Amino acid sequence: MKQKRYGILDNISSPADLRGLSYDTLGVLCAALREFIVDSVSQTGGHLASNLGIVELAVALEREFDSSRDRIIYDVGHQCYVHKILTGRRDRFDTLRQYGGLCGFMKPEESITDPCITGHASDSVSVALGMAHARTLKNQKYHVVAVIGDGALTGGMAYEALSSAGTSREPLLVVLNDNNMSIAKNVGGLSRHLSRLRVSPQYLRAKTRIKERLSRIPGGGTITRAVSRFKAKIKRAVLPTSLFEQMGFTYLGPVDGHDLKSVCEFLALAKKMKKPVLLHVMTQKGRGYAPSEQYPEKYHGVSYKKGVMEYAVHMSARYINERFLPDTACREEGGFFCVLRQGALRTR
Repeated sequence: MKQKRYGILDNISSPADLRGLSYDTLGVLCAALREFIVDSVSQTGGHLASNLGIVELAVALEREFDSSRDRIIYDVGHQCYVHKILTGRRDRFDTLRQYGGLCGFMKPEESITDPCITGHASDSVSVALGMAHARTLKNQKYHVVAVIGDGALTGGMAYEALSSAGTSREPLLVVLNDNNMSIAKNVGGLSRHLSRLRVSPQYLRAKTRIKERLSRIPGGGTITRAVSRFKAKIKRAVLPTSLFEQMGFTYLGPVDGHDLKSVCEFLALAKKMKKPVLLHVMTQKGRGYAPSEQYPEKYHGVSYKKGVMEYAVHMSARYINERFLPDTACREEGGFFCVLRQGALRTR
């Protein structure tokens, strides 16, 4: 039986391969990843909707960070399928959750890109803070990222850890993967405007230049601190302070988690901030497969059912291509385009 091809995904052997690709090409890759996940999970069972929803965010994390050196922790841990696919384990994905096969969660024994074992414990921020402290004590250089879903955020351990991390002054990034099920949206146009201003490259560059120039003059440090305090008072008077800011985090977002370019830019900016940062990313659970978009709770975890899942795979491939792959992108990437012909799914 001829092995199915997944276009550009077949050419990705490590996260390093992502860094030379255009955003358009990365978009094609995201569609291929969704098709691969649906195909694989239909044969092995597994967590479907959550992994379909995190595709762009996971690709952006692998592109902007070096998971062989940096620590990226997924919480809940079953959101790690894209991470595993992109870090050299795609060829073994047919063994997912099988005896002797790939684990459905992060597992350091499988790859150095899995920094710890993760599960349903809401412990990612605690683990990240411990790793950040260890990095500082050992005078090492690497980034620490905790990717926590809004479901995992309901655990009390997560709030205790956020409180400790926010006041620690340790450089670390918490990415809140919010699929719009439990976190309320920001209110008002002014809030959205200030959020864009706060993270824009022009604003950050101007802020850095001003601080550098003030530091060169007598009393410059005092002036900088006074300006920061004044700015904080104005912000508190105009906007309701977020819970995360009260805990000591610099809050960025919200950002559309399926806008790959925006997510990459936010992550790149967050890396430059030498302090605790929380990036709020809005995603859609089950994205790219119509049934899981409509009923994400039913497709959270699925098991293989012959016939039913085979039909679902065929229909999901057509849906993914029609929705996410423009014809021009398909042609540019060598024909990654799936069609139904005489009841069978084929690629050309």
